[in-house]
Amino acid sequence: MNGVTIGQAAAFVGVTVKTVRHYHKLGLIEEPERDSSGYRRYGSADLLRLVRVRTLAGAGVPLAEIGPLIDADATLFAAALADVERQLTERIEELIARRDTLHRLADGNRALLPDRAVALLERMLGLGFPADEVAATREGWVLAKALVPEGLDDYLTHFEHSLEDTRLLAFTKRAAEAAAWEPDDPRIAELATAVADHYLANPALLKTVTGLQARTEAATRYTLIAHHGEEQTPAAARLAALFETKLRAAGVHIPRPDSH
Repeated sequence: MNGVTIGQAAAFVGVTVKTVRHYHKLGLIEEPERDSSGYRRYGSADLLRLVRVRTLAGAGVPLAEIGPLIDADATLFAAALADVERQLTERIEELIARRDTLHRLADGNRALLPDRAVALLERMLGLGFPADEVAATREGWVLAKALVPEGLDDYLTHFEHSLEDTRLLAFTKRAAEAAAWEPDDPRIAELATAVADHYLANPALLKTVTGLQARTEAATRYTLIAHHGEEQTPAAARLAALFETKLRAAGVHIPRPDSH
């Protein structure tokens, strides 16, 4: 008998019988005629086409494109393969980018923030900022990157300069202590006034407060960034509210949470 059965053809080429039948269904390979025993026999020409289909499919060519590709002349075939290569290259680059993102996920900060921001967060820890303050800053920056991406880089420049301000660092540490005070402690108002006065006396420093205000939906976006998922103590919340109130009284534009 001439030819081989579908099972033998599949085994020779390295695919499954189901795959061969799928190729038949798509019209990539014609079904051979049945012999006198009722079996379909695959000859050398059938096997050659099956090898070509399998090879192209394995190279990433979509099955819908394989038929015309096999039947094309040499010039069209070469052009089609070049196009497939380009698509594969794009997919490879995308997969490499995804892999790099997974690597960055090992450091959660680097997966969500630019390296410059990560370096500033690490610097904050080195300067003695409380871990909770650094974590809150990180979360605010992640939101800022999503909500006001065009302003983040300039903001980071202003923030970097603020880390040179020794008095501000002292205020930051004092504010961390104030979080444990009673909300009606008179020292909270005194601290809010002192911090606000320091910001108002330093326009560059003030930009770390105003730099992430979006051009549109300012109130909503500012509130999301400045007060993201707050779990502040009553004292910390009062300190922040008094600080913003004093800046507004001095003419600094800070959107109110209830404004539209």
